[in-house]
Amino acid sequence: MPSSRDLDLSRRGLLIGAAASAAAVAAPPIAGAQTTPAAAPPAILEAPVVARVSFTVNGSARELAVDTRTTLLDALRERLALPGAKKGCDHGQCGACTVIVDGRRINSCLTLAVMHEGDAITTIEGLGNPGAMHPMQAAFVRHDGYQCGFCTPGQICSAVAVLDEIRAGIPSHASGDLDAVPQVTAAELRERMSGNICRCGAYPNIVDAITEIAGRPA
Repeated sequence: MPSSRDLDLSRRGLLIGAAASAAAVAAPPIAGAQTTPAAAPPAILEAPVVARVSFTVNGSARELAVDTRTTLLDALRERLALPGAKKGCDHGQCGACTVIVDGRRINSCLTLAVMHEGDAITTIEGLGNPGAMHPMQAAFVRHDGYQCGFCTPGQICSAVAVLDEIRAGIPSHASGDLDAVPQVTAAELRERMSGNICRCGAYPNIVDAITEIAGRPA
């Protein structure tokens, strides 16, 4: 059985060993040894660049001073209080943000507001309202082409522009003859509307609504 002296020596030995370890950790590195590089200084944040842009939105002249990084979608929703165009994927893949600019449909999340100086922009609010709906809006209601409704503003803006594209003779990947006037067929409509995603799966009803407005039987 160990004596009390042996126990004292053991405790003393442990204390000496611990102190030596702590000193080794705290000691400065010897010359030539590899050291941890100093942290980089914090980046200096620069003020955003602001520019003025003037355009016509739903028939009204508007002028904004915007951060040059502001997308057209954010300018419409957050600065002009037009929430009809929806922010879905924010990557131009779902079409929920579709608006019509100078007669052509675009994904407003993929373009900057300052790029549209002098342009004429139409959102779903500019097509119609519950008291005076655009014929395409009314057709979507009749054919139940909206369901949850989140993608509907983009779908309707795109559908209006699609019929204008067909009337203008612009072919699509579904057009069999690029020199012939495109016809309003289900294949043409599905191809041209393929950039607008509906997670509810209302595609047949949407095609019926567009076909009705194009003057063809649903």
